[in-house]
Amino acid sequence: MSKKDKNKNTSSDELDQILDQDVAVDQQEEASKETDLEKAQRELQEEKDKFLRLFAEFENFKKRTSRERVELFKTAGEEVIQSLLPVLDDFDRALKEIDRAGDDGLFEGVTLIHNKLKETLKSKGLQPIEIAAGTTFDADLHEAVTQIPAPTDDLKGKIIDVIEKGYTLGDKIIRYPKVVIGQQ
Repeated sequence: MSKKDKNKNTSSDELDQILDQDVAVDQQEEASKETDLEKAQRELQEEKDKFLRLFAEFENFKKRTSRERVELFKTAGEEVIQSLLPVLDDFDRALKEIDRAGDDGLFEGVTLIHNKLKETLKSKGLQPIEIAAGTTFDADLHEAVTQIPAPTDDLKGKIIDVIEKGYTLGDKIIRYPKVVIGQQ
């Protein structure tokens, strides 16, 4: 081979190497661009995920505070109503005594005031817990004050007398009825 041919081959080999290097650099740049694109897409997806989680957390917060606010309004006057329950009990006792005394005018006047107080409390959500003698005692709904020997066998373990009425405010029991139950 002549020197010229050798130089041509060498130049051709060098040219091929340079072209191969350029192609390799281009491929690396392209791969680098792809990884940058993939990285940007991944970061975007992570940010979207963070945003969605934050949004969901905020929605849950709004719902929870709304429920708490509704509950607060339902029972906002609970303390005031509880403090009025002894007054209601006193009215009941007064009505019994006035009825026994036979003063019709006084009985009628006190009854009007008593009914007005009961209706006002009822409009705020207060409901009496209705219990009759002979009802089966339930520890979840009644408070046993004492036990006495049952007058009859069918009253064993049942309510014999109601000492103090119980009341609910909405769905919540604010005062359990105090009862006397028959011993078994």
